[in-house]
Amino acid sequence: MPSTESSRILCVSVHDVAPQTWPLCERLLQAVRAVADIPLTLLVVPAYHHHPAADTAGYDRLLEQRLSVGDELALHGYTHLDEGSAPACWRDKFMRRVYTQGEGEFAALSAADARQRLAWGLEWFEHRKWPVHGFVAPAWLLGQGAWQALNDFAFQYTTTLSRFHFLAERQSLYSPSLVYSARSKWGSAMSRRGNTIWSGMLRNAPLARLGLHPRDAHHPQTIRHFQKTIEKLLVTRVAMTKTSFAQTWCAAANRDVQPHCDGMAAGEAKK
Repeated sequence: MPSTESSRILCVSVHDVAPQTWPLCERLLQAVRAVADIPLTLLVVPAYHHHPAADTAGYDRLLEQRLSVGDELALHGYTHLDEGSAPACWRDKFMRRVYTQGEGEFAALSAADARQRLAWGLEWFEHRKWPVHGFVAPAWLLGQGAWQALNDFAFQYTTTLSRFHFLAERQSLYSPSLVYSARSKWGSAMSRRGNTIWSGMLRNAPLARLGLHPRDAHHPQTIRHFQKTIEKLLVTRVAMTKTSFAQTWCAAANRDVQPHCDGMAAGEAKK
């Protein structure tokens, strides 16, 4: 492991940020801030479910404010809808239609289509003169075409459910994200229990990731759980945005003779 200024880091991200989801996102932001005023990564969807945010000046001001206090804005797809080719097998059908409820936008796009959506997203950011260094695919699903398209852009990182990818370095770090289920009381309770177990297992991992979704704001028990989780993790970790972590990690790796960062996950580096 490269030696960083702090041996262990915490990255907290809020997914699916859009005008339509902002009231719920704001509840999550307030809940995190009630524990500690830490930098967050907000995963922004420019045209959420085909409803562009081009004329929402108030929403833009809210995101400007988040930038001003040290949060990061990352590109989180363009529409957050899976409009790719039909699933080819039962596993793909389950992942794209059931598990992700048809929101894995980059799961089955051609390289050309993925490239176009990434370009649209970057254009949206550029119009507002906002920096953007990271891309996270909706539902963390990146098909072969999406991996190919990412090579044509200057993103510093992307993340999947289990790994943090340093794109320029073509390296990745095993770092499963803690995430909550919100479809049922049973699923919500099981995810809370699972996250408690996972956070303990990852006690000595260099990076802990916590991903929050707007729907989590509907569940008071989930809010209390992630608040306690953040509080516990901050005892031994320093909170950073994903970009700050990527820059810190890669700088440390460049100083080390043999950085212990894995190569791209099997099947991803060649895509």
